[in-house]
Amino acid sequence: MSKSRRTLDSITRSVPYRLATLSRVMIKTVIFDLGKVIVPFDFSRGYRAMAELCPYAPEEIRKRIGSTDLVTRFESGQVPPEQFVEQLCAILGLRLEYARFCEIWSSIFLPYTLIPESLLEGLRRRYRLLVLSNTNAIHFNMVRANYPLLRHFDDFVLSHEVGALKPSPRIYAAAIARAQCAAGECFFTDDIPEYVAGAKAAGIDAVQFQSAVQLESALQERGIEW
Repeated sequence: MSKSRRTLDSITRSVPYRLATLSRVMIKTVIFDLGKVIVPFDFSRGYRAMAELCPYAPEEIRKRIGSTDLVTRFESGQVPPEQFVEQLCAILGLRLEYARFCEIWSSIFLPYTLIPESLLEGLRRRYRLLVLSNTNAIHFNMVRANYPLLRHFDDFVLSHEVGALKPSPRIYAAAIARAQCAAGECFFTDDIPEYVAGAKAAGIDAVQFQSAVQLESALQERGIEW
């Protein structure tokens, strides 16, 4: 085979790789869900704590709370914290001071994180970092005070502040605005498939979170370094 032919074959073989490299969107902002992506939680811990202080068993507490839209309205900013506590205590027959209720309401969170802090530290040096979460003022205040790794984030897009819950297009639009770049330049991970789909519909590159190892692999596939 002639030298010129070998050179031509080499160039031809490299074209798909080069095109793939050139077509890769440069990610500028990495967005994380909070619960069960960064911080694990277990609602049953809260139900058990409440059961010790009210007439209902944990499963009945879960059903009574779930039969109303109170939590949804609280997490979408329609109900202020003090009013939420008053209404939920009435539903469950609880007599608690506000501060004590907040302690119990936040007892769902576990004392460890699901991703290493070193990952966030590395990403922060190269990308803008956001949290995008369906949450409420009581939970977020507690999480921010007790999980120091949240200091690595540039901004927090929270449902109770935006006034919309995932998978509403409104909350993804808020995240894109805070990302300070185009939707396609954002990467998002969430443990709930429906919320991942909502992000994709908004033009955001997104994957379902399963583990730190799986997430790191997804980041590497996109050329995201840390």
